[in-house]
Amino acid sequence: MTGKRVVLGRYYEDFVVGEIIPHAFTRTVTEMDNVLFSSLTMNTQPLHSDEEFARGTEHGTRVVNGVFVIGLVTGITVPETVHGTTLGVLGFDQVTFSKVVRHGDTLRVETEILHKRESKSRPNCGLVGFEHRAYNQHDDLVMTIRRVGLMLRRPSDQPA
Repeated sequence: MTGKRVVLGRYYEDFVVGEIIPHAFTRTVTEMDNVLFSSLTMNTQPLHSDEEFARGTEHGTRVVNGVFVIGLVTGITVPETVHGTTLGVLGFDQVTFSKVVRHGDTLRVETEILHKRESKSRPNCGLVGFEHRAYNQHDDLVMTIRRVGLMLRRPSDQPA
């Protein structure tokens, strides 16, 4: 084993402003996802854990923890964007939930490349702005989130 890193994502040079990337993976959100995530993060909001309470709200049932949805949506984008080619997220911005996510909803995600620029302090990196849009099985937009990633530039020994 050589310890060679597997790169699936794109390097800074590979991103094109205005491009929309459809992501291959989709994910059905389960009750277990919601309960476990809410428990692990000590989120005691009864909208996530108490069916009787939630039944009395405008939602009529429990809804999925929004922080879980943010993590899931961002995670779905990794293989086609940043897998092995990023040094990290510099920030999240403009998180918008358009519809609640319910147990049994299947999410798909697309990413638009908003902007990019070379790093001023790291010659081996560039900054890329992403907007991730998540849709449920009915093609309803459920969430939009923007983030900026610190992306590696293509190493000279890597073919384009």
